[in-house]
Amino acid sequence: MHPTLTIAVKAARRAGTTINRAASDIDRIRVETKAANDFVTEVDRAAEAAIIEVLLDAYPGHGILAEESGQTAGNADSEYQWIIDPLDGTTNFIHGFPQYAISIALAREGIVEQGVVYDPVRNELFTASKGRGAYLNERRIRVSRRTKLAESLLATGFPFRELDNVDAYLAMFRELCQKTAGIRRPGAASLDLAYVASGRVDGFWEMGLSIWDIAAGALLVQEAGGLISDLTGESDYLKTGNVVAATPKVFVQMLPIIQAHRPVGMTA
Repeated sequence: MHPTLTIAVKAARRAGTTINRAASDIDRIRVETKAANDFVTEVDRAAEAAIIEVLLDAYPGHGILAEESGQTAGNADSEYQWIIDPLDGTTNFIHGFPQYAISIALAREGIVEQGVVYDPVRNELFTASKGRGAYLNERRIRVSRRTKLAESLLATGFPFRELDNVDAYLAMFRELCQKTAGIRRPGAASLDLAYVASGRVDGFWEMGLSIWDIAAGALLVQEAGGLISDLTGESDYLKTGNVVAATPKVFVQMLPIIQAHRPVGMTA
């Protein structure tokens, strides 16, 4: 395992300990609303602090981009930047719905080279290093071998932050629902991408995500042999927050449907 990935795993597991401890008494957790349907808890902040402490202890010259604290920690001018979501799926967490994860990625000059998605509920650790494959608990993983959209199980996420696009999304959902074996909406994009990488679902799409939701999971998909793009089929998904990911043959069947219903004026 690459040294930086080892440190990322250490940070993810430490955050997982914080989250699991809090999950045993959810009713006592303080919840704040950042925006409509967008929540943060003291657990998010404690997990993020634990991650940053581990990362900067090992690499004090690196930059940090974290969901709750932005770029206030680390060296903003570094060629290395850690991209952190300490608790992807906060809404699930505060309701006791066991589908959430820690996502940590390391980018060098804007290119993601290391990725960790850790599910503390199931103790499942998804890791990837650029050019070295993707793994689940140290076992190599690949996207599924499914080739037909009609036989595929997809995952998705509702555009809860950008309700202006909900009609376009529902049109995508309607057509894909009719042309697949089923669609699931678990509620944590990093895990959805990890599930594409491990073959548990055959494809995933969502609009309006943030870079920390996507960075680690996107590397997992790529290193597991999948395809990932924005809504135009290009590679700007980390900037746009709009993602389509799937096994290669399913991807080429999904993308035209999603493009056909893309919101007016949305280029990616």
